[in-house]
Amino acid sequence: MQILELENSPTSANPAEPPPARAFPPPAAAPTQEGPAGIRFDFNEGCRVTLPPGNWQVSLRDHDTGNVLFETAIANGYVASTKRYFVRFEILVWSRVALARDSAAAPLFRHVYDAAGKEVLVQLPVGTLGDTIAWMPYVAHFQRRHKCRLTCAMSDKLIPLFADAYREIEFVTHEQVKPNRYYATYNLGLFFDDEERVNQPCDFRHVGLHRTAGYILGLDPKEEPPRIALPDDTRPIDEPYVCIAVQSSTQCKYWNNPAGWHDVIAFCKAAGYRVVCIDQKRVHGTGMTWNHIPHGVDDETGDRPIVERARWLKHAAFFVGLSSGLSWLAWAMRIPVVMISGFSHPDNEFHTPYRVINYHACNSCWNDVRVRFDHQDFFWCPKHKGTPRQFECTRLIESKQVIDAIRAIPGAIR
Repeated sequence: MQILELENSPTSANPAEPPPARAFPPPAAAPTQEGPAGIRFDFNEGCRVTLPPGNWQVSLRDHDTGNVLFETAIANGYVASTKRYFVRFEILVWSRVALARDSAAAPLFRHVYDAAGKEVLVQLPVGTLGDTIAWMPYVAHFQRRHKCRLTCAMSDKLIPLFADAYREIEFVTHEQVKPNRYYATYNLGLFFDDEERVNQPCDFRHVGLHRTAGYILGLDPKEEPPRIALPDDTRPIDEPYVCIAVQSSTQCKYWNNPAGWHDVIAFCKAAGYRVVCIDQKRVHGTGMTWNHIPHGVDDETGDRPIVERARWLKHAAFFVGLSSGLSWLAWAMRIPVVMISGFSHPDNEFHTPYRVINYHACNSCWNDVRVRFDHQDFFWCPKHKGTPRQFECTRLIESKQVIDAIRAIPGAIR
C-alpha cells in the first residue's frame, strides 16, 4: 500500500526531469467519490482514499476473501492500494478518538465496492489490433456483470468494429477520456516487467494474451470472440476465395520458410479459390531484410478501414495467417483460422483446431518468463540470434504441415 502525508506529497524524484510517459491517461488527481466528514475515495487504478486533518484509522480489505490488505493510523493524507487490477475492495475508516472511548466503535465510513449504475472506465492500448479484439469480450462481460455505465477507451480506428455491436458501452479515444467522471478505472495491457503483480494478478505469459484481461477484470477467463457489426457486410466478390495475411511487426512472427507461402497459394488456387491478401503493408522490414506479399495473390493491402478487412474475412472460406491482429479479426468473424506460429505457445492465442506449430524446433519464446521480448529489435530471437538456428521455430514449419491443416477444415477442399 501507498501512504502519502498531504503536506509532504512528493512531486518528482528530480524536478528537472519530466515524468515518464504513461501508456494510458492518468486518473483524476483526487478521488472522485465523496464520503462523510470530508473523506474522498474511488477505485481509479486501485483503491484510493484521502482524509482531511484529523485522527484516523484506515483499513483496506478484500471483501470477497476477508483479507485485511492494509491498515494504518494517519492524521491526514492519501492511502492507495498497491494492486490496480479488479479487487472488490472494502474501505473502513474510524475516528481514533471514538476507538479510544470504545474499541468496538462502528466505523465512521464503510464502503464496499459496487459499480452498479456507476461510471466505470476500461482503457485499452492504441496501436494493437489483436489485443483489442482479444480483450473486448471481457470488457463487455464486466459491464454485464456489474451493471455499470461503462466507457471503453481505444484507438479511433477500431471503434467502428464495436460501436454498433455493443450499444450499451460508450466508446471514446484516449484524448476524449474525462477522468473526473469515473468511480473505477482499469487498464488492460501486457505488463512484461510487473514482478510485483501491481497491474495483473498473474503473468500474462502464463495464462494467454486474451485471458489476461479476464484475470485483470476479475472475470471467468474463458475465451469467446467479440461481436462485430459491419456497416457493409455484403460479399465483396462472387467467386470463392480465401484470405491470407503474411506481414507482422517483428521477424520472429513471420513464416520464415522461403517456399511456404508460394506452395500454400498454389494449393488454394488448385482447389478453386482466389487468394486475397489483406495485409496493411505490401512490403515491410528493416535494414537489409524486407518481406513482400507473395506473388499471385489479389492485392487488397493498404491503409484501408479495418471494417473493410473484416468484410473480406466474413465471406472467406478460411483464413491463413500468423500470430497477429488479422488472425484475431478472422476469429472474431467466425471463420476457420489456420494460424502459423512458433514463437508463441498455442495457449497464448485463441483456440483453433488448425494451429500449426513444430515442436521439434525451438518454440514459444514469447511465453518464456526467463526472456524479455524486445519491441525495438526487429530480429529478436532470444536463444539463437546470429546463428544458423535463428527463427527456426517457423522456418522449419513445412508447407505440407500448413496444407494438411487446410485439408482438415470441413468442406474447405471440395
